Amino acid sequence: MYNSQLPADGSNAPKGTSLGVGVFEPRTERHGNDRIRVLLKSFGLRTSLIRLKVIDALLSAADNDRSLGVRGVHSHLLELDIPLSFLSVREVLKRLCSEGVIVLNPDKSYSLHPQAAAMLHLE
Repeated sequence: MYNSQLPADGSNAPKGTSLGVGVFEPRTERHGNDRIRVLLKSFGLRTSLIRLKVIDALLSAADNDRSLGVRGVHSHLLELDIPLSFLSVREVLKRLCSEGVIVLNPDKSYSLHPQAAAMLHLE
């Protein structure tokens, strides 16, 4: 059976390499996606790439004592070569806010809800 992910010349790819070299390597993310997936599931949300990346951006900002608004999150994702529109990022932030995963601070920045942060930092 043909597998489009294997090299076409019949050779096997070296063990431990992934097709997503660069930004999307499994270990390049600061926080494990598995923990974020569990978090989203516990709030009744489906996992999506944009939700994973938005939450990871907020976690990274919190680790560096920074706060991010919509523009900050959007810029962070563009720096990671994740081409999402500003409107898409804003809508994801609004949805995560309405579900209680993140909160909108008085300065218009976003941060994880304390309950969500506690769930992620338990592991």
